[in-house]
Order: sequence, then structure tokens, then C-alpha cells
Amino acid sequence: MRNSEIEKKIKIIFMGTPDFAVPALTALHNNKYDVALVVTQPDRPKGRGRKPVSPPVKKTAVHLGYDVIQPISIKTDEFANHVIRLKPDMLVVAAFGHILPKRILDLPTIGALNIHASLLPKYRGAAPIQWAIINGEKETGVTTMLMDEGLDTGDILFTSKIQISPDDTSATLHNRLADLGADLLIKTLKAIEADNINPIPQDHTLATYAPMLKKKDGHINWEMAADKLEAFIRGMTPWPGAFTFCKNTRLKIFGSTPIMMPVDKTPGAVLKGFPDELRIATGKGALSILEIQGESGKRLLIKDFLRGFKLPVGTILN
Repeated sequence: MRNSEIEKKIKIIFMGTPDFAVPALTALHNNKYDVALVVTQPDRPKGRGRKPVSPPVKKTAVHLGYDVIQPISIKTDEFANHVIRLKPDMLVVAAFGHILPKRILDLPTIGALNIHASLLPKYRGAAPIQWAIINGEKETGVTTMLMDEGLDTGDILFTSKIQISPDDTSATLHNRLADLGADLLIKTLKAIEADNINPIPQDHTLATYAPMLKKKDGHINWEMAADKLEAFIRGMTPWPGAFTFCKNTRLKIFGSTPIMMPVDKTPGAVLKGFPDELRIATGKGALSILEIQGESGKRLLIKDFLRGFKLPVGTILN
């Protein structure tokens, strides 16, 4: 980072796409930083009609009055020239969705800063929030870092920790981390402006990875222990969603409670339980399902679901 080139008013190009990046962009606006351009991914078709939908960052940027571009590729001369013309001091990146090439990272006079939703070097990659919950972590946080050509491998600037609640889903934790990341971004920029920054190289031997999740990754493996499955379901909520099958019917599970009891039935078997309860055998203990959704129905409390969908004791979910 070239501190001698820092000016009082940093000119920023902001790069981000999903909801996670919106509080950071809003914080830049509220703190009157000079956002010269917002770069986000192209509109994508969604829903049954497959109509193009703008990413959340684009909607926010337009509302705030910023110029927005949505390049198909950031590796083109056209994109590089666009950045060069603006002469930015910094790139601020938050869940943009692409690794920036060196030619782009080298363009800003100060450097490129990334907001990552984990305590690096743990959980590098695309899905740190989900994997932290799935793996039963008690705390996580956000990190601001200087970007290099690697996957979340750059020097750490600041971190901020947060506790993971026993009832956190990826959705609830996501929202708290997004706000925390926005606050940490402003703290980092103020430190840069004050020339009071000390980048710390990551210990790569401690690195863990949080790979991108696909829809198929939500398929429940009933061989897992009940407490692990409960965390898995929370980590997969809302996306890609935890699911199982009853014969050919797909059932999406939203909430559950582990019951550490002796079980001698096949994992996935429906066990005898209290009225209006769905208790499933697992590899260790049982899992009581709290909320569920059928293929074409609504998300329901289990007692309401069981009124119209019978799951007799001994039924095998897979």
C-alpha cells in the first residue's frame, strides 16, 4: 500500500453483487466517500418467467445515484481502460463474485480492499457463512484485507468478531455480518486516511476453505449425528436448502431439534414420537423436525404439515 499517495478524499470504485455488499455501499454513501463507479454482475433471469433481475447492489447504486456498469468479463481491455480513465485511489470489493486479475488490482493508486465474511485465514472462499454454521463454529466475523491474485490470501487489515447463536441460520448470520462488514470498512478507510494501517500477512498453514454450495449439497445424509444435522440444516437455510425424499417426494427441512437418545433404527427412519411430532433416526440420536415444506406447498409447522401428509412410523426418508 502506497501511503504517500493517500489523499483526504479517496476516490473509490466499488465492486459487489449480492445483498451482503449493500450495507458496505450504503456506508460509503452515508460517510460521503467519493464512489466514482459501481461495478456489479449482469442481470440474471429468475423466477418462473425467467425475466432478467438486477442484482441488489445495482438496485442500491441506482437509488443512490451512482454510475453502474455490469461487464460480462473484467478481463477485457475495455474494462481495464474504463478503470484507468477514472483514476481510482482504491477498489473496494464485497462479494463481487470474481477473482480480480493482477492488471486490475494494480490500477488503483492505494490498492484493492476486500470485505470477507470470515476471520481469515479460516473459511476462504465463496460460502464462509454457511460453512461456519455447518461446522458448528461458535464465532465468526469479517475481515478487511488487501487483495492479491489468490483466493482470499491477501494481507489482513482489520477483523471484527461476532458470536454465532444456537438458532442462527445462514440468513440471520448473513445480515449481521453484512452490517458488521460495513462498519469495519469505514474503520479501515479512516485508518488508511490517517496513515495508520499495518497489513498483517496471513498464516497460510491455518487456512481452511468454504467452497461454493450447489443445490445438490443440501441433500440430507441421515447417517450424520443429530446435532450435526441440526447445524447442517441451519447452515443450508435459506439456500441451497436442506432436503430429503420420501419415495419420490422432495421435502425441504427448515428447522429441527436434536434429541440425544439411543436409536437402533435405520438412519432416516420415522420413529415413534409425540402426537404432531416427526422424529427421524440419525447416525447418532434422533432429529425432531420443526418446519417442513412439500414440493408444491407452503413452509409449515410440522403439526400442520402432518395433517395432510402422513408419515407412518417406519417410513424411510432418504
